[in-house]
Amino acid sequence: MQEKAANPPNRLPSDKLLLEHDVNLKPYNSFGLPAMAARLVRIHEAADVRRVVDHPLLGRAPKFVLGGGSNIVLTKDIDAVVLKLEIPGLRLLEEREDAWIIEAGAGVGWAHLVQWSIEQGYPGLENLALIPGTVGAAPVQNIGAYGLELQDRLESVDVVDLMTGRAACLPASVCNFGYRDSVFKQSGFGGLAGKSVITHVRMRCPKPWKPVLGYLELERKMEETGIHNPSARQIFDWVTAIRRAKLPDPALIGNAGSFFKNPVVTPEQCRDIIGRDPGIVHYPMPDGTLKLAAGWMIDACGWKGKAVGGAAVYERQALVLVNRNGQARGAEVVTLARAIQESVYGRFGIRLETEPVLL
Repeated sequence: MQEKAANPPNRLPSDKLLLEHDVNLKPYNSFGLPAMAARLVRIHEAADVRRVVDHPLLGRAPKFVLGGGSNIVLTKDIDAVVLKLEIPGLRLLEEREDAWIIEAGAGVGWAHLVQWSIEQGYPGLENLALIPGTVGAAPVQNIGAYGLELQDRLESVDVVDLMTGRAACLPASVCNFGYRDSVFKQSGFGGLAGKSVITHVRMRCPKPWKPVLGYLELERKMEETGIHNPSARQIFDWVTAIRRAKLPDPALIGNAGSFFKNPVVTPEQCRDIIGRDPGIVHYPMPDGTLKLAAGWMIDACGWKGKAVGGAAVYERQALVLVNRNGQARGAEVVTLARAIQESVYGRFGIRLETEPVLL
């Protein structure tokens, strides 16, 4: 893949769209991996998506939706039309007796949304502080951290159909959320993967607010500080500090955050693994299953700090793969990830799934 500067944008004959050719995507993915987009359109409002769909040159072409690029691993150039989501906007949409409903454009940084909500006095998202990526990508992945998932707070999303250009508002109840999964990742009947673009997201911040504290690292913070009834701001500060202590800043070292999902197993599977590895970190789930700490398993297999070319396992957190020298290629990341998967499977009998999308 040869890196080169993007050509000047061309104004398309239909309305306001600007089409850019041969765009280097390295600045637009948090791993800092090189890849070229043959064509890229910046989406600043929902109407821009409809303009692309209606355009005689772009309407029938394959589309690739790009937000903050924090959940992708680019292994090749992109021939599809890249829709770069940059829709702005943050506001309190509605105050109800039981909740504040806040709305954000798909291009807003998720971390910025959480910080803004706390500063404005709308608590409820604090456990999801400092997660990279954009608001529009958050429902796709059903992001989660420290005992909370996006599905616990989502009110609704606005989408535009990539075939018809029609807009719709989808309530959380139809998003088919699962662990790091949603209807927006699912293909086949009823799935919306590659079929729609999220343009706006509405979050429900509940009244009265109740802290979510059932997570080991937060319990440790309470013991360390002696604060057993923390405010939303205190939890926000704790989560921010915890994440900064163990996760690399993508602005300093390229990465896609947690690279593997924490596997969920049955009690019988968990007992079998504990019998062989008593120290394995695991958490009970509401449905009776147990979540295993993928980072612990990767570390136990000796991968922390190991590298394949420029791709490496982060020294402080084995769940994170990084672009160690800024020169890593997507193929090196994939090779390293597959070697880790084989190693963990060989020892624990568990096949780790990747969180980012491998392209």
